[in-house]
Amino acid sequence: MGRAPNFGPVGIIDIGSNSVRLVAYAGSERVPSALYNEKVMAGLGRTTGEDGELSEEAMAAALDTLKRFRPIIKEMGLIRVRAVATAAVRDAPNGDEFLRQVRKLGLKPRILSGVEEATMAARGVLSGIPWAKGVVADLGGGSLELAGVARGAVGEGVSMPLGVLKVGPEPDREKLLADIEAGIAGTRLHSAAKGNTLYLVGGSFRALAQLEMELIEHPLPIAHEYRLHADQLGPLGDYVEVSKKREIKEYDRVSNQRIPHLPAAIAILETLIEVLEPKKVIVSAYGLREGLLYADLDERVRGQDPLMAAAFEIGHKLGRFGDHGALLDRWIAPLFPGDPAKLARLRRAACLLADIAWNAHPDFRAERALDLATHGNWVGINARGRAILGRALFIAFGGDPSTPSPYDALMKDGDAERAHHWGRAIRLAQRFSAGTAKPLRKSELSLEDGKIVMSLAKRREALYSPAVEKRHHQLADAMGMEADLRLD
Repeated sequence: MGRAPNFGPVGIIDIGSNSVRLVAYAGSERVPSALYNEKVMAGLGRTTGEDGELSEEAMAAALDTLKRFRPIIKEMGLIRVRAVATAAVRDAPNGDEFLRQVRKLGLKPRILSGVEEATMAARGVLSGIPWAKGVVADLGGGSLELAGVARGAVGEGVSMPLGVLKVGPEPDREKLLADIEAGIAGTRLHSAAKGNTLYLVGGSFRALAQLEMELIEHPLPIAHEYRLHADQLGPLGDYVEVSKKREIKEYDRVSNQRIPHLPAAIAILETLIEVLEPKKVIVSAYGLREGLLYADLDERVRGQDPLMAAAFEIGHKLGRFGDHGALLDRWIAPLFPGDPAKLARLRRAACLLADIAWNAHPDFRAERALDLATHGNWVGINARGRAILGRALFIAFGGDPSTPSPYDALMKDGDAERAHHWGRAIRLAQRFSAGTAKPLRKSELSLEDGKIVMSLAKRREALYSPAVEKRHHQLADAMGMEADLRLD
């Protein structure tokens, strides 16, 4: 993977039914990082009157927010800003008048149709989960969008006026069922979802996941790619109903502004599961805004693995002597011929990140590497993958393999041992090569008759110092083998 030019900074203004938000992005073109993220709960869709018009109060709050965003955009030096408006503005009789006032501020907002909104949310999911197969459900304040996804493409989409603001705090379950069934009638969304995955987008759905993770004391409460326990939605709804708002507020990761909408989100999700019959329910942190960025990419960039792209970017920024993570992976790969493709991918990511903690205090490099691996802003990886990646880098930076990790419970049988072996191999490579590329190109590792053989030219024998020999033996011992040096 070659070094890509810097991306951005660019901005997206999302004028939604619940919030008005500015997000600035830069970094990797394939997986841009959020430089800045600010939202105000203007409630454009919350205070519509009987005639469906946006209230003066809500429009004023939104316009004041957008006035603030203008100088921020200038000071940040954003080279491009895209402003979009969704259901509340789209449906309101005075939505055009509101947009005229927005344009007077120097912004050029575009109203997304319901189908466009569904499509962009689905593209956002594909950006973060390229192998997604099933249906994306994007729940906002004013509407619910559904779109099919499979093989990296977006299928048909629909939009329904079933946002949390419209459903309200006391959902009518029978009406919800009828509305969703009517909304997908004549589409292939049921067949797309049945037995596959329902991907959840939107702040209210993420709040559900964050509340569930808090209640079960999940060791790594990161919402992206979290699998919701669908059979626990009933008890979760009971808890929300009987608990005091103050009690839920004690959970730091659950936004206070989302708490009033939890009953609606639970009712909508339970109904979607009943109608669509998915096998799994997965939360996506990527949605509409990331979909807008993803839509601008050419096919070559879209085809990049998002985890590899992000690991390459961070590895380049934090590494000492240039980009050779892929070379490092090729050097240790002969020791792990049995790694299935999904795990070999994680091993490659670990190699791309093999230099990320060198500038921490020597006594805390292992802990620093573990933290960066498990809590990094990665996509294309779930909690198990983060735990494996963290374990490998913890060992690579000298961590004690007998030290328990809070993330051990996230791994499956054999994962910790495999990550231990990867970490030992990376640690050997980094000591042997001094973190540079050329020694790796001029040598190789192999498995032969129960031995881990390092082969290099006789004239390079000095590179095999006592410290390198020690790490060679540590790796061999960990894998139940012998260490052997071969000089050609």
